[in-house]
Amino acid sequence: MIARLMTATSAIALMAGTATAENFNRIASFMVAENAPDAEESSAEIIAATADGMTLVYTDSPAGIVGFIDLSDPSAPAAAGAIVLNGEPTSVSVMGNTAYVGENTSESYTQPSGVLHAIDVQGRDVLATCDLGGQPDSVAVSPDGSFVAVAIENERDEDLGDGRVGQMPAGYLTITQTSDAGLDCASTMMVDLTGLADVAPEDPEPEFVSINGEGEIVVTLQENNHIVVVAPAGEVLNHFSAGEVTLEGVDTTEEGALVFEDTITVVREPDAVTWIDNTHFATANEGDMDGGSRGWTIFSQDGEVVFDAGMSFERAIIEIGHYPEERSGNKGVEPESVTFGSFGGTPMLFVGAERSSIVGVYDVSDPANPVLTQLLPSGIGPEGYAVIEDRGLLISANETDDAGPRAHVMVFEFQDAPAVYPHLTSAGADELIGWGAISGQVMAEDGTIFAVSDSFYGMQPTIFHIDVSETPARIVDAIRITREGQPAQLMDMEGIALDGNGGFWIASEGRSDRLVPHAIYHVGGDGALADYIPLPDALLAVERRFGFEGITRVGDMLYVAVQREWRDDPEGHAKVLGYNLETGEWSVIHYPLTPAETGWVGLSEIVAHGEHIYFIERDNQFGNAATKRITRVPMTAMDGMVALGETPAVLDPEEVVDLLPYLTSTGGYILDKVEGLAIAEDGTMWVSTDNDGVDDHSGETMFFAIPPM
Repeated sequence: MIARLMTATSAIALMAGTATAENFNRIASFMVAENAPDAEESSAEIIAATADGMTLVYTDSPAGIVGFIDLSDPSAPAAAGAIVLNGEPTSVSVMGNTAYVGENTSESYTQPSGVLHAIDVQGRDVLATCDLGGQPDSVAVSPDGSFVAVAIENERDEDLGDGRVGQMPAGYLTITQTSDAGLDCASTMMVDLTGLADVAPEDPEPEFVSINGEGEIVVTLQENNHIVVVAPAGEVLNHFSAGEVTLEGVDTTEEGALVFEDTITVVREPDAVTWIDNTHFATANEGDMDGGSRGWTIFSQDGEVVFDAGMSFERAIIEIGHYPEERSGNKGVEPESVTFGSFGGTPMLFVGAERSSIVGVYDVSDPANPVLTQLLPSGIGPEGYAVIEDRGLLISANETDDAGPRAHVMVFEFQDAPAVYPHLTSAGADELIGWGAISGQVMAEDGTIFAVSDSFYGMQPTIFHIDVSETPARIVDAIRITREGQPAQLMDMEGIALDGNGGFWIASEGRSDRLVPHAIYHVGGDGALADYIPLPDALLAVERRFGFEGITRVGDMLYVAVQREWRDDPEGHAKVLGYNLETGEWSVIHYPLTPAETGWVGLSEIVAHGEHIYFIERDNQFGNAATKRITRVPMTAMDGMVALGETPAVLDPEEVVDLLPYLTSTGGYILDKVEGLAIAEDGTMWVSTDNDGVDDHSGETMFFAIPPM
């Protein structure tokens, strides 16, 4: 490395500005597979903490375990083992040092069964087990620790008929008293919830429970779009429909574009619920059969809607690039979880959007006028939360587990510090700008940045104009790429360069199997396609899918970085192509890729600045990433380019920046796709990551500055 740049922490501080206030910032992540190394799949779903806040307990349905995390040092959570169950753990609630865990042991949808365990967290012993008679979902222990309520869902088989309720047997609520032995199983009572809902009253499907300081239990019947309030002794105190809401400015079509123009009226169908005081509770309106309002609601105990988020929560998520376009035809961001806690004397509600992997933080001092104070990045598919008020911690359990980023538990700390996330937003624009999948970048003469989105939004190719003088950086305009006045569809824009006349040169990565060639496009400042440069036959004969990933201009020369080897390249060497705008001649030189420890390594960006050409070189790994770096070669090295068909010279790149410390600076796992680089006149490097359009991705976009060396 030429020089050691400022630390990752201070680099992010540059993004966060100088104003200080109390905020949550992520300080650590824990991969739950560490507690289930032999399981094909592991997941963190519902999570809770012991009274001292030193141990986390979570349910892992795919692995069939209850897992434990040592949180003695919240910045370094550690695996603390697991208890293997015979069935499927569904939910957990903790009082003191005792965890109450629901386990689904059902043979089938028509023969549901399940149990409730009391587990000594410290000794890892099962103290007591009670038969619940049906399939448990949510579990809650009363604030005074005297009883445990369980939602017995007896869920429907979605493959039967139209996949709707009713399907017998009906669900219900159980209430079990605690005891010195853990649980008094003989006290278990079943609370009948049939005949209450307007939707399938014969088949209630309780989804979630929460208990207030007076011992009153609120139960959501998600599929029935109904809410029930139950006394500690089992009496139904009140029940009412969750109602419906009309939403304007909704994207309801999954077409590879972000278009928020539709109006819909949908039932709420709430999932999680939490009391925020003894008379008000909040619901996350995920939806199921018929609805999902893309938001959340505060109800009074008597059924009055005190507040409804409408589209405000989803719009805020859209502005920070976390909108899941592939879920537009379903339920959008899908708020699934709500959790309450008090921090710094402020009552706060935490709303989790499952499909956007975002946690919204609300000040609910006035239940009729909640204030959104933060949006926190989570792992993929946040499912459950725990608050540890005495230690100033918020815990997020994220259930999605795949071959890329594994399922994680994430730790956020309430700090007297600026908010680190988001790094990039479109808030404040004249109209709503949806964005994501940021790829190549270029610095304009005025110090702003132009960035392109890749093929994820292939039906709406866009150049985003970014003001980096603000914190967070702000998208101020979206320039749509058009061909004869219509969206220039099926472009995979991976690189952008200025043409010197107010327009742009765009490198588009091709897919020959889809009849979309690699090409260089000339675009006017208004986004209109003016011309394009196709590949010559000599390159078409050897091209592969992993093609154009970046473009830069030096005078009359365009330089294009090819991501990985093509068919005529030596192993471990990627082409850097040159195109002379004056003569129309192509040339080539090789870039030697760092050998991959796992997966592959390729080029993601090329930028000319001063006397050098800079590259982003990265592997395709997440947590076990080894190569994410910025390199450079002297501008004079490009004099070694040769005509196509000749044997290319090989560049000798030197590392300028190891990006791994920057990519771990926000407490999350390492993001795969570092794809954008723009360099200011003073040498400041702006780096961005591609969030894949929030498709099997947490949606997190890092956009940060590395100061001049």
